[in-house]
This record gives sequence, structure tokens and C-alpha cells, in this order.
Amino acid sequence: MKSAEEIMEILEAYDLTGSLRDAGELAGCSHHTVSRYVAARDAGRLVAGAASRPSVLDPYLAKIEELVERSKGKIRADVVHDRLVAMGYPGAERTTRRAVARAKAAYASGRRRVFRPWIPEPGMWAQYDFGVGPTVGGTPTLLLCLWLAWSRFRVVLPILDRAAPTVFASVDVALRRLGGVPTYLLTDNEKTVTVEHVAGVPVRNPTAVGFGRHYGLTVATCLPADPQTKGGSEATVRIAKADLVPTEANLLDAYRSFTELETACAEFGDLVNARPHRATRRPPVQMLAEERARLHPLPARPFTVLLGGARRVGSTTALVSFEGGQYSVPHRLAGQVVRVRRHGGQVVVTHVGPDGPVEVARHQATTPGSPALDDAHFPPVPAGPAARSPRPRTAAETEFCGLGDGARLWLVEAAAAGTTRMRVKMAEAVTLAGLHGPGTVDQALGSAATAGRFADGDLAAILTHQATTTGGPTSQVGEQHTLAQGTGGWNALGRGPVAS
Repeated sequence: MKSAEEIMEILEAYDLTGSLRDAGELAGCSHHTVSRYVAARDAGRLVAGAASRPSVLDPYLAKIEELVERSKGKIRADVVHDRLVAMGYPGAERTTRRAVARAKAAYASGRRRVFRPWIPEPGMWAQYDFGVGPTVGGTPTLLLCLWLAWSRFRVVLPILDRAAPTVFASVDVALRRLGGVPTYLLTDNEKTVTVEHVAGVPVRNPTAVGFGRHYGLTVATCLPADPQTKGGSEATVRIAKADLVPTEANLLDAYRSFTELETACAEFGDLVNARPHRATRRPPVQMLAEERARLHPLPARPFTVLLGGARRVGSTTALVSFEGGQYSVPHRLAGQVVRVRRHGGQVVVTHVGPDGPVEVARHQATTPGSPALDDAHFPPVPAGPAARSPRPRTAAETEFCGLGDGARLWLVEAAAAGTTRMRVKMAEAVTLAGLHGPGTVDQALGSAATAGRFADGDLAAILTHQATTTGGPTSQVGEQHTLAQGTGGWNALGRGPVAS
């Protein structure tokens, strides 16, 4: 195939010589090539390309176009090649692949979806969608991603299910982070929002209608199987999954708790909202400050109807009763009101605070008489029901306990052993502390408590032993220094009388 420059050189040589052979000799090509380009120029059909040649695939081009049309441009070239071979096609698979590629390009040329740029109005649109989150402690999670259209502000929240109470509670938290309510909230056609379609018209879930009425917004849904209509939330899901879900591409460590995942999501939001956006060249957090003037005010109380029935937490037990069973909640909520609902085989407890509803506990449903407890919901447990810690009330008790931990341990152990004249021995220890020092006496009291020596004079004996062994070598009994009777006297047994 000749380039445009080569074709012009051929025509220039012919114009100069007026001979096909001479022009071919000057241009370095055959005189037939010169004749073809001269004829094409005279006919007004001069093109920079090789002339079309018959191909072994020509009889099968109509079949290729038919297969591409029937598959809507999705059929693979190897499948087409196998069908052509069955029809007697003798050519190579490489030729088939090129023909299929040209047929697919021709099929798609008139069917491409062209989007008109969307210029959102401030305070008008917000979108949310879900993405598969990481597994925390064997429990799969989801990422709810909400995107405010004009400012491009993103909020990512981890959740455990797509039930209506969970979704609407998370949307409430996201709206409170935005600081206002938009006019429209766009999402997918899930059962929590759309019950069914009648003649292509979505029938709204009554709970979604009540949720929208509570916040003064309209819940809208995109066309089924058409994610392009909410590309902002789709992009948020893609970015959030890339940065938050541990994969081989980011080498993130697994999350040890759900709280750690919540912290990671909050840090991700701070990061993406503080850097300039590609489209606006401005950080979303700055644009959100301007868009808040166009958002509707948030209601004072969240939409709590779907969070379950109200229950008051016990003031001393940190338990709530639901359907005959008892379930633990964090002890910091003692005496407060929470919402309890059943989700499948689980019981979910939600607390509505200043920042919106937050799930605080989730248990497997239990039966009456067998409370469901979570150790993390309770403060540290003491050593035992009979454990006591010294609480001095008099000056003498305060002075004795002030010697240190050894004195406190001696007091507890001596009392448990039923020691008599404890106050006299405590006063003696305080007196000895004035002679030997509080630290030395405290150490001796600790040793006495460990050894169980609470008799009169035991403390003084321990102090004397400490004074004699401190700083010098410790004597140990060995085989050379022992009071045990040896066996040498048995050697003469059976040898007869000893001569005098």
C-alpha cells in the first residue's frame, strides 16, 4: 500500500515523462502501478490505499453480520470461526477475528449511548448505592455510599444488612453529616424503596414514602438495570471499595472490629472530601459549605418508626426485654431508651442520639430465662463476689495502708486467715517503718502475706532476715553441708567383729 507521498511522486514522474514505463523507473515501481494511479486520478477516485482484493471470507461475510446482529454484538470470534468451519470455510482464524472485529464496530457505531452533560443544581440531588464491604470477624459487611451531586461530597458508612431500618437509619446519619436535606434522593429499585413495577411505573414502598415525608424529600429510583443514571454514587462505591476493602492490590490488613471499619470509613471520607475534585477543581468540603444554604433543614428527631419498639434499659443490669428474652446493651446506655426490632433470627438494638440512630447491639434471638450477653457491654468484672479491697477509714488504717501494696496485701490475706490482734500488728508495722523505712517494711509485709506468716514476731523475723541477706551471698545447703545421716556405718555390716 502506497503512502500519499509515494502516490504524488508517481504522478509527478508521469507528468514529467509522459510515459508509464519511464515514470515507473523514476518512481521505483511497476508501470502497472503508475497506470492504476493515473487512471484513478483521471476518474476522480484517487485514494491512498490498496485496491480491494477478493478474499476467501467474502462468501461468509453475510453470515458473520447475521451472527453479530443476533448476539447484539457480543458473540466471540472463536465461536464465529467454528460455525464458519462447519459451513466449509477454509481460511485461518486470524482472518475471521479481523472480520468479526469490523462487523462489531459497524454494529456498535449506530448504537452507542450518547450522554448529555448533567449540570446539577445546588441542593437538588443526592444519590446512594451499596457496595460489598470487607469481612469483619467472619461477618460480611456492606458499604452505603451517599453522594451529593453539586458539591461532590461523599459519605461512606458500613452496615450489616439492607433491611429498611438499617438503610434509613444510615441515610439519616449521612444527611446529618451533610448538614441538610436535598430535594431528591435517587437510588436503586430495591424492595425497601420500590415494591413492584406496573406498566413500567415504580410503585413506592409505603415506608419509603413515610421516610421521605418525614425529611421533606422525594425518594426517586433510576431505571432498572441502568446504573448510568446514578453514576456519581456508582463511582463513590468503586473508589470506596478500592480504598477500604482489603485486596491484593492495596495490601490492607483485615479489620479486627466493626468499630475499626467505621473509623476507616470516616478517615476515607475526610480524605476524598478535602482534596480537589477532578471536575470542579475545588475540594467538596468547601463546596458543601456553599451548598448548605440550598439544603432543607433537618428534622430535630430522626425517623425512628422503623427502628423497632421503644424499650428502656435497666439502670443496673444494662439489659432490655424483647419478646420474652433479655439482651445486653452497652452499660453506658443504662436507664436510657433504645429501639429494638427483629431481623430474621437476630435482634437489633438501636440508640437514637444527637448524631442520629446508631446500632449498638445485635444478638441471636434467645428464649426466656436465657439472656443473650456480650462481655464487651459490661464494665470489668471484680475478682469474685467475695473480693474486697482495703478502704481505710481511721487514721491508723490510713497510715498502715499508706506503706504500699505489700501492706494492703497483708491486710487482705491476714483477714482471710482469721488472724488475731490485727490492729496491734498493724501498729507494730507502722512503728518498724519508722526504724527500717516504709519500703523495707512494705516488702516484708508482702513476703509475710505470700508465705502466710501472720503470727507475733513474724514481721520482725522477716525484717532481720532481709537485713542479713541484703547485699551478700545467699547461703544454700549442699551435699557437703548437710545434717542428714550418711550410709558409711553400713559398710562394716557382715564383715565380722572389728579387731581391737
